[in-house]
Amino acid sequence: LQVGGGITSSNAKEWLEYGASHVIVTSHVFHNGQIDWERLNSLVELIGKERLVLDLSCRRRIGDTTADGSYYVVTDRWQTFTDVPVNEETLLKLGGYCAEFLVHGVENEGKRCGILEDLVELLGKYSPVPVTYAGGVKGIEDLDRVKELGGGKVDLTIGSALDCFGGDIKYDDVVAWHKKENP
Repeated sequence: LQVGGGITSSNAKEWLEYGASHVIVTSHVFHNGQIDWERLNSLVELIGKERLVLDLSCRRRIGDTTADGSYYVVTDRWQTFTDVPVNEETLLKLGGYCAEFLVHGVENEGKRCGILEDLVELLGKYSPVPVTYAGGVKGIEDLDRVKELGGGKVDLTIGSALDCFGGDIKYDDVVAWHKKENP
Protein backbone atom coordinates (compact mmCIF):
# COMPACT_ATOMS: atom_id res chain seq x y z
CA LEU A 1 0.00 0.00 0.00
CA GLN A 2 1.46 3.32 -1.09
CA VAL A 3 0.00 6.63 0.03
CA GLY A 4 0.39 10.07 -1.50
CA GLY A 5 -1.10 13.53 -1.34
CA GLY A 6 0.10 16.11 1.15
CA ILE A 7 3.08 14.01 2.25
CA THR A 8 5.82 16.01 3.96
CA SER A 9 8.75 15.38 6.28
CA SER A 10 6.43 16.03 9.20
CA ASN A 11 3.91 13.27 8.36
CA ALA A 12 5.70 10.72 6.15
CA LYS A 13 6.89 8.53 9.02
CA GLU A 14 3.39 8.54 10.52
CA TRP A 15 1.87 7.18 7.28
CA LEU A 16 4.46 4.41 7.23
CA GLU A 17 3.65 3.58 10.86
CA TYR A 18 -0.04 3.38 9.88
CA GLY A 19 0.89 0.59 7.47
CA ALA A 20 1.85 2.15 4.15
CA SER A 21 4.80 0.46 2.46
CA HIS A 22 5.83 3.69 0.70
CA VAL A 23 4.94 7.36 0.64
CA ILE A 24 4.52 9.20 -2.68
CA VAL A 25 5.83 12.77 -2.71
CA THR A 26 5.71 15.62 -5.22
CA SER A 27 5.05 19.17 -4.04
CA HIS A 28 7.05 18.87 -0.82
CA VAL A 29 10.23 18.07 -2.77
CA PHE A 30 9.54 20.22 -5.84
CA HIS A 31 9.18 23.50 -3.99
CA ASN A 32 9.10 26.93 -5.62
CA GLY A 33 9.68 25.39 -9.03
CA GLN A 34 12.93 23.66 -8.10
CA ILE A 35 14.12 20.48 -6.41
CA ASP A 36 14.39 21.34 -2.72
CA TRP A 37 17.46 19.26 -1.92
CA GLU A 38 17.25 20.06 1.78
CA ARG A 39 13.70 18.70 1.97
CA LEU A 40 14.57 15.66 -0.15
CA ASN A 41 17.62 14.81 1.95
CA SER A 42 15.63 15.29 5.16
CA LEU A 43 12.90 12.95 3.90
CA VAL A 44 15.40 10.28 2.86
CA GLU A 45 17.19 10.55 6.20
CA LEU A 46 13.87 10.25 8.04
CA ILE A 47 12.29 7.28 6.21
CA GLY A 48 14.99 5.87 3.93
CA LYS A 49 15.02 5.95 0.15
CA GLU A 50 13.61 2.41 0.03
CA ARG A 51 10.24 3.72 1.29
CA LEU A 52 10.04 6.80 -0.93
CA VAL A 53 8.29 7.11 -4.31
CA LEU A 54 8.96 10.37 -6.15
CA ASP A 55 6.04 11.54 -8.26
CA LEU A 56 7.43 13.07 -11.43
CA SER A 57 4.05 13.77 -13.01
CA CYS A 58 4.73 16.01 -15.94
CA ARG A 59 3.48 18.04 -18.90
CA ARG A 60 4.92 19.81 -21.89
CA ARG A 61 4.77 23.59 -21.93
CA ILE A 62 2.26 24.01 -24.73
CA GLY A 63 2.39 27.40 -26.37
CA ASP A 64 5.79 28.28 -24.92
CA THR A 65 7.80 29.38 -27.94
CA THR A 66 11.06 28.57 -26.14
CA ALA A 67 9.93 25.04 -25.28
CA ASP A 68 11.85 22.17 -26.83
CA GLY A 69 9.09 19.61 -26.38
CA SER A 70 10.48 18.50 -23.02
CA TYR A 71 8.28 17.36 -20.17
CA TYR A 72 8.47 19.28 -16.90
CA VAL A 73 7.44 18.15 -13.44
CA VAL A 74 4.17 19.76 -12.36
CA THR A 75 2.89 20.22 -8.81
CA ASP A 76 -0.14 21.53 -6.94
CA ARG A 77 -2.68 19.20 -8.57
CA TRP A 78 -0.72 19.42 -11.83
CA GLN A 79 -1.37 23.17 -12.18
CA THR A 80 2.10 24.57 -11.45
CA PHE A 81 5.09 23.98 -13.72
CA THR A 82 8.49 23.53 -12.14
CA ASP A 83 11.78 24.20 -13.89
CA VAL A 84 12.65 20.50 -13.52
CA PRO A 85 12.70 18.62 -16.82
CA VAL A 86 11.99 14.89 -16.93
CA ASN A 87 15.10 13.78 -18.77
CA GLU A 88 18.08 11.45 -18.43
CA GLU A 89 19.97 13.73 -16.03
CA THR A 90 17.00 14.28 -13.70
CA LEU A 91 16.02 10.60 -13.66
CA LEU A 92 19.59 9.49 -12.89
CA LYS A 93 20.08 12.08 -10.19
CA LEU A 94 16.74 11.59 -8.42
CA GLY A 95 16.92 7.81 -8.78
CA GLY A 96 19.56 7.84 -6.07
CA TYR A 97 17.05 9.22 -3.58
CA CYS A 98 14.04 6.93 -4.00
CA ALA A 99 12.80 3.38 -4.47
CA GLU A 100 10.74 4.20 -7.54
CA PHE A 101 9.09 6.86 -9.66
CA LEU A 102 5.43 7.45 -10.38
CA VAL A 103 4.91 9.44 -13.58
CA HIS A 104 1.54 10.68 -14.78
CA GLY A 105 1.51 11.90 -18.38
CA VAL A 106 -0.73 14.74 -17.27
CA GLU A 107 -1.77 16.01 -20.69
CA ASN A 108 -3.39 12.62 -21.43
CA GLU A 109 -4.42 11.63 -17.90
CA GLY A 110 -8.06 10.57 -17.68
CA LYS A 111 -8.74 11.24 -21.37
CA ARG A 112 -8.45 7.68 -22.75
CA CYS A 113 -6.71 9.09 -25.83
CA GLY A 114 -3.58 6.94 -25.84
CA ILE A 115 -0.35 6.89 -23.90
CA LEU A 116 2.45 9.42 -24.33
CA GLU A 117 4.75 7.11 -26.24
CA ASP A 118 7.80 9.37 -26.17
CA LEU A 119 7.52 9.72 -22.39
CA VAL A 120 7.19 5.96 -21.85
CA GLU A 121 10.21 5.39 -24.08
CA LEU A 122 12.24 8.00 -22.15
CA LEU A 123 11.33 6.37 -18.82
CA GLY A 124 12.26 2.90 -20.03
CA LYS A 125 15.56 4.09 -21.42
CA TYR A 126 16.79 6.22 -18.51
CA SER A 127 15.08 5.40 -15.22
CA PRO A 128 17.53 3.71 -12.85
CA VAL A 129 14.71 2.62 -10.51
CA PRO A 130 11.33 0.97 -11.10
CA VAL A 131 8.85 3.36 -12.70
CA THR A 132 5.08 3.33 -13.10
CA TYR A 133 3.47 5.35 -15.90
CA ALA A 134 -0.14 6.55 -15.86
CA GLY A 135 -2.09 8.53 -18.40
CA GLY A 136 -4.18 8.10 -21.51
CA VAL A 137 -4.66 4.34 -21.69
CA LYS A 138 -7.43 3.71 -24.23
CA GLY A 139 -7.25 0.00 -24.95
CA ILE A 140 -5.71 -3.29 -23.93
CA GLU A 141 -3.14 -2.83 -26.71
CA ASP A 142 -1.61 0.00 -24.66
CA LEU A 143 -0.34 -2.60 -22.18
CA ASP A 144 1.68 -4.22 -24.95
CA ARG A 145 2.81 -0.81 -26.21
CA VAL A 146 4.12 0.24 -22.79
CA LYS A 147 5.93 -3.07 -22.44
CA GLU A 148 7.54 -2.60 -25.85
CA LEU A 149 8.40 1.12 -25.61
CA GLY A 150 9.56 0.85 -22.01
CA GLY A 151 11.74 -2.15 -22.72
CA GLY A 152 9.89 -4.16 -20.10
CA LYS A 153 11.03 -1.72 -17.41
CA VAL A 154 7.93 0.48 -17.15
CA ASP A 155 4.82 -0.57 -15.24
CA LEU A 156 1.42 0.83 -16.12
CA THR A 157 -1.52 1.90 -14.03
CA ILE A 158 -4.99 2.16 -15.56
CA GLY A 159 -7.81 4.19 -14.05
CA SER A 160 -10.78 5.68 -15.87
CA ALA A 161 -10.34 3.42 -18.89
CA LEU A 162 -11.35 0.36 -16.82
CA ASP A 163 -14.92 -0.87 -17.08
CA CYS A 164 -15.34 -0.66 -13.30
CA PHE A 165 -14.77 3.10 -13.59
CA GLY A 166 -16.94 3.61 -16.68
CA GLY A 167 -14.34 2.82 -19.34
CA ASP A 168 -14.18 0.24 -22.11
CA ILE A 169 -11.31 -1.96 -20.92
CA LYS A 170 -12.48 -5.00 -19.03
CA TYR A 171 -10.75 -5.42 -15.71
CA ASP A 172 -10.75 -9.20 -16.24
CA ASP A 173 -8.89 -8.72 -19.55
CA VAL A 174 -6.18 -6.70 -17.78
CA VAL A 175 -5.82 -9.39 -15.12
CA ALA A 176 -5.58 -12.07 -17.84
CA TRP A 177 -2.94 -10.02 -19.70
CA HIS A 178 -0.93 -9.61 -16.50
CA LYS A 179 -1.08 -13.34 -15.69
CA LYS A 180 0.01 -14.19 -19.24
CA GLU A 181 2.95 -11.78 -19.09
CA ASN A 182 3.95 -12.74 -15.53
CA PRO A 183 3.50 -16.51 -15.22
